[in-house]
This record gives sequence, structure tokens and C-alpha cells, in this order.
Amino acid sequence: MNKQQIIHKTKVHLKTEFGNEGTGHDWWHIERVFNNATAIAKKEKGADLFIVQLGALLHDVADFKFHGGDDTIGGKVAAQWLKKIGADELTIQSVVHIVDNVSFKGLGVRSNMESLEGKIVQDADRLDAIGALGIARAFAYGGYKERPIYDPGKKTKTHNSFSSYKKGSDSSIHHFYEKLLYVKDLMNTKTGRAMALQRHTFLERYLKEFYAEWEGAK
Repeated sequence: MNKQQIIHKTKVHLKTEFGNEGTGHDWWHIERVFNNATAIAKKEKGADLFIVQLGALLHDVADFKFHGGDDTIGGKVAAQWLKKIGADELTIQSVVHIVDNVSFKGLGVRSNMESLEGKIVQDADRLDAIGALGIARAFAYGGYKERPIYDPGKKTKTHNSFSSYKKGSDSSIHHFYEKLLYVKDLMNTKTGRAMALQRHTFLERYLKEFYAEWEGAK
């Protein structure tokens, strides 16, 4: 099976697996990350486009948020799939590294992503966490977790460990201050940083409007 066949087969598999997912981690999220990662990779020198695209497709294949906080299961599931369709061992290792390290795990937690391909996928995933789409996904996930839209009586927490972050239960608006507003400064690539700026500005505008309406000023 050649590279394009592997990409195609993986797309078909993920469309089936994530087609009706309702938390903002659905097939359409995967496709957007794939498209953004492809665009970034074509502008950043030295990236293996095949690894970038395969990593983007599989980045959420078994996210820790839906598997009891286990941040290693994603890589295992990705490896099983890639072995099943005949990917070589180097490809499998490269993609597993991306899947196991792509997720945000708390503002005070350092990312262990090492490869350029992984940093590109991470940037593409982070882009979909901000801007209009990021806001929609934040509230979709908050609803899934039965979290309030906003609770002004709670204070924002800075999570300095993964265990603290994955146990977080604050409102969806608090998530802006725990992650979303910091994303533009966490981007790895020059291309990713440039793409993040406009989306970050939209987050700020949205919050200004949100608080005005919350207080009944509009």
C-alpha cells in the first residue's frame, strides 16, 4: 500500500469512527486539522508531508479526555491501525510520537513534542481551539461535560500538572483563561503564529461582548 492509499484508507476509517461525535472532536475537526497542517507544512521547510498528514488524521484517535485521562492509549490505537494497513515501522513511530504528545495538558505543563512534523500538527490542532470554531468547540465540550457556560463566583486556575488539568471542572468561559487566550503564544512555527493572531483577536472581541450581555449592558 503506497502513501496516498494509506492516507485515503485512514480518512475513510476516521469518517466512520467520528462521523457522529458531538463534543467538537468529530471528523470535521480532524479534517480541519488535516487541512491546516498541510498548509503549514507546505510553508515550513523540511517537514515530511506524509507524516504530517497522517499525524493530523490520527491525532485524536483516542484522546485522553475520553479514555479516563490515559494519555498513552492514543498512540497505541494509532499504532494498531497503522500496522493493520501495512505502514512501515518508522512511520508508525513518527506518528505515535505525534499522537502521544499533541494534546494540551495544562498551561504549566511543558510539551514534549520533538519532531517538526509533530509541531506542525500541534499548531494545526491549536488553531482549531481558537477563533469562532474554537469557541463553538469549547461550548460543545463543556455541554458534554455538564459544565456551566459561566460561573462568576469561581476563579480561574492555572494548572501546573496534567493530573490537575484533566480533573478540571470549571465553566466553559473559564477555559478561555486556562487555555484559549494563551494558545497564540504556544504556537511552534512562524506560519502557525501568523495564522493564530486573527483568531486570538476574535476571542478577545467575543469575551468583551459576552460580559456586556452577561451584565445586561446591551
